[in-house]
Amino acid sequence: MATGACGINCDVCKLNHLKICTTCGDGLSNEGGIKAEIQINLFGRACPILECARLNHIRYCMGDCDAFPCENFKNGPYPYGPGFLAMQERRRKELRENPLEDTLTFTVSPGYWEKVKEKDLKTLCEHALVLPYQGRGFQIRFLNEDILVDTEEKTLFRITPEKLIKIEAPVKELLILIYLINASTIPFSRKMVGIEQLKNAHFFQGPHAIRKDHILDRFGNDLKGFMEAGNRIDGKPINMADVAFMFFPLPKVPVYYLLWQGDNEFPPRISILFDHSIENYFPADAIWGLVHVVSRALLEKEPPRNDHSSS
Repeated sequence: MATGACGINCDVCKLNHLKICTTCGDGLSNEGGIKAEIQINLFGRACPILECARLNHIRYCMGDCDAFPCENFKNGPYPYGPGFLAMQERRRKELRENPLEDTLTFTVSPGYWEKVKEKDLKTLCEHALVLPYQGRGFQIRFLNEDILVDTEEKTLFRITPEKLIKIEAPVKELLILIYLINASTIPFSRKMVGIEQLKNAHFFQGPHAIRKDHILDRFGNDLKGFMEAGNRIDGKPINMADVAFMFFPLPKVPVYYLLWQGDNEFPPRISILFDHSIENYFPADAIWGLVHVVSRALLEKEPPRNDHSSS
């Protein structure tokens, strides 16, 4: 695809079709190098956007560069107007301030609930490591919460000593239902694997890349804070990295967070690993959602505001 580092798609441009103008290509492409050389010969320098992308090994500024929109775009006169750049800057600022704002709003299909309800109660409890709950569903542990999966009302409730609290969290709801549907005798293997070792590793690219920046921004230089957050959601400390935890968002699905603190020489880094068995329980998009929920729990300081009480 003939898309430049700046984001313009030359495939839809008539000048490109007529061979009057060629694509700049992305910042890592051969086309980018050729176009930069042509620009230098004609104008004395390359386009500052293309030049910057090539220098910093960035394919597409809008998708790969945290500094977008930078002065190279704002000083124009092209490719984007001030209104578009202001919108990008505003929304990216909101994302940084609320890095895990849950925009994943959807309604879980009743079919998932029906599949769970059709399961044999005794077998499901044994395979999924859950407990029956007063004739109205199952009790399951999700990180630091005991949750009622109410198969009659098709609703999740947080179990507290005083009352049941309705949970409106579609990602969590879908994850729990998929886990229950796929529950089997397969135990977790205690063999850690990274994203690149999963069968569907190709899924975790572009918009589906596993986000780590918000965790690093908060805890990269705050090991104590990471330890407190990990303990708060019932993480099990493991002897790896500078600080590491094994979390259990679901009883047979551990997720590992390994954090190395930054210093004057090296930036902080984090690895998010999975048990080798995870793909027996979840497809790739559900694994993405699982990490989203665990990371959000690490960063939360108070209970979600969209919970509703139910007796």
